[in-house]
Amino acid sequence: MAVRNAQGGTIAIGNWHEALLFTLILLCATEAAVAYDELPSKNCSDIDQTCGSLNISYPFGTRAGCYMNEDFLITCNRTNDPPTAFLGKSNIIVTDIWLSGELRVSVVVAQDCYMKGGSAYIRNSKDSTNYNQASWIILSKFPISSTRNKFTAIGCDTYALINGSSGTAYTTGCMSLCSNMSELVEGSCSGIGCCQTAIPKGVMGYRINVSSYFNHEYVYDFNPCSYAFVAEEGTYNFSSKDLKDITKGKTTQVVLNWAIGNQTCTEAKKDHPQKFVCTNNSDCHNSDNGPGYWCNCSKGFEGNPYLPHGCQDINECERNTSLCHKNSTCINLSGAYNCSCLPGYEDYSKESDGSGCKPIPPPPPTPKSQTTFPLMNRIVLGVSVSLLLLLLGISWLYLGLRQRKHTKLKQKFFEQNGGFMLQQQLSKHKGSVETTRIFTAEELMKATNNYHENRILGQGGQGTVYKGILSDNRIVAIKKSRTIDRSQIEQFINEVIVLSQVNHRHVVKLLGCCLETQVPMLVYEFVTNGTLFNHIHHIDHSSTLQWQLRLQIATETAGALSYLHFAASTPIIHRDIKSTNVLLDDNYVAKVSDFGASRLVPLDQTQLTTLVQGTLGYLDPEYFQSSQLTEKSDVYSFGVLLAELLTGKKALSFDRPEAERNLAMHFVLAMKENRLFEILDRRVLNEGNAEQVMEVAMLVKRCLSLKGEERPTMKEVALELEGLKAMEKPPHVKGSISSKETEYSLSRPDDVCLSGANSDSACYDSIKSQVKISELDDGR
Repeated sequence: MAVRNAQGGTIAIGNWHEALLFTLILLCATEAAVAYDELPSKNCSDIDQTCGSLNISYPFGTRAGCYMNEDFLITCNRTNDPPTAFLGKSNIIVTDIWLSGELRVSVVVAQDCYMKGGSAYIRNSKDSTNYNQASWIILSKFPISSTRNKFTAIGCDTYALINGSSGTAYTTGCMSLCSNMSELVEGSCSGIGCCQTAIPKGVMGYRINVSSYFNHEYVYDFNPCSYAFVAEEGTYNFSSKDLKDITKGKTTQVVLNWAIGNQTCTEAKKDHPQKFVCTNNSDCHNSDNGPGYWCNCSKGFEGNPYLPHGCQDINECERNTSLCHKNSTCINLSGAYNCSCLPGYEDYSKESDGSGCKPIPPPPPTPKSQTTFPLMNRIVLGVSVSLLLLLLGISWLYLGLRQRKHTKLKQKFFEQNGGFMLQQQLSKHKGSVETTRIFTAEELMKATNNYHENRILGQGGQGTVYKGILSDNRIVAIKKSRTIDRSQIEQFINEVIVLSQVNHRHVVKLLGCCLETQVPMLVYEFVTNGTLFNHIHHIDHSSTLQWQLRLQIATETAGALSYLHFAASTPIIHRDIKSTNVLLDDNYVAKVSDFGASRLVPLDQTQLTTLVQGTLGYLDPEYFQSSQLTEKSDVYSFGVLLAELLTGKKALSFDRPEAERNLAMHFVLAMKENRLFEILDRRVLNEGNAEQVMEVAMLVKRCLSLKGEERPTMKEVALELEGLKAMEKPPHVKGSISSKETEYSLSRPDDVCLSGANSDSACYDSIKSQVKISELDDGR
């Protein structure tokens, strides 16, 4: 094994004994002791405090007597041009030092390169830049800043690990995959071409190893190497050009935290007051990345807080002549300044900039006799003041009565909507529903800007959904229902308790409710990327739904419904599964929403008799006829959703011919007549794996069975979709169907499903054989 030190020198680590020794060195480095020296000697010249363009301030220095202790030694190699500064006696280059407890060092980039065809790159004399190397750095005293640095890996076939010590050994890393340059986003480290992760606190060193999954064989033309490095946050912006070569003439900058000693400010003042280094007019700050403290000049002072009288007063009056108003003069104070009024002026408003200084008015004239003020004028003035006071009193009384009436009305709604019952239930379930919150009407009114129409996210049969911004800046979705059956309040409260305990990554989380309005309102987490309906049927979004993404969304939705049916503490039947009730976040992760029509199923029952409720086109015909609600009703609705993903057609559309208006009936009929490929969405035809698509279509047909007993359970559906999703082959793996072969397999059903085929299985067997032929051809 070969690793690279901070200056680019390579050190061999030949076996696991030496790798273990590297880790032990990192752990031991965190226990370095501190020894204090005296203050800097008067013989320290300006040249001792500079190294090239680097200004070196005490406690750092370049020779004995000019630095606090050995931890703060800077070795300056003046034979280089320009001179180079090193940290202590190491070969770590120092580029910047700040008195606020930070310094910047230069490190190299780790890389892993391959030649065309995937064979490992062998370094030779002709090419000294592209070869395989790790990168490492060991520090004896100052830890790597956890807030100023990021670990970054670059490449389209890359995974990188960083090993280090933060008191105990740790390992973390990230991976980055992509198949072509068009997938990259300039300036973004999102996992496509570039990935990042944070550095923990207390890290005294690290070693970076970077490697590849497929030896860059499939991306060699534009990315022959993987790169990884630690760098100061904000100094690196991802560029697709870096995939070709990032290391030519480049190093990265890493910020370290430095501190004095290994005690807090309070401990250092108490135990060693004579060695406490923060001087007059300075403040002490505890290090937030390891032991020790650092100093900073107090407000109004500047200079070096580690030197006696190093923090000098700032003369604000000389530095800025416009601090005070023209009617005042600036007076410098220790650590501050004051604006004093000029002679003949008096400060009436106590403004800090002297703007309140006004000319002192002359003495008031002697008042005239009251007899000169007419009696009638005094009567009119008295009556006017009395009427004004009466009007103010009436207004205050009216507003008070109105507020009292409003408060009573809110209390009435709170009681009618089961507020006290919900409070009792929350106290009983305090451990499991501690995040559930009862919002006030004022909170939600403020969050939705008084339910302004520009905050409406969607409207449906159950009510209106608004986008809300809470006082803590959380963005939520607020559902305002149209009506509620007062006889079902107890069941509503029970459903709120149960839904608040649902914790599944593909189910929208219920955050709380408001019971102070005529109709209760529910508050859910906000999902940012709209509904699945918009992404399927709107032209602006349809291009984003590739086949793999559609299969992923279907799998995640099925998993959520399986959880509601079988894993929730009380089984829940959603009763309104449709594409508008499946939300997508920015990463296209699916979340099931809108439980306004949902019902809880007692554990000892398998079906419920209810009023028929749902959405035409998705509604289970068996439930519609019998009013018997079972979990298989959700299965039917999910089958329609799957058909929607496969065909890109709406569940119900009167714009289509009468025989095709109902998507479920149209899909089943097409399957029976071996016309599946005539109704599939073009993206599914062009991108889909034929075997996967046919398996999903067969699953849709089973879900759309008219008899509920013939449909699979959601658990079976979820497992089958997970299996189909696992059939996806990773990028660059030979044998995956090319776009040309996929078009042949899917878009020409007459070659696959023969006109004489009498069953779906016959069509399916033909497609499987066609896929096998395509895979064999790809391996030529």
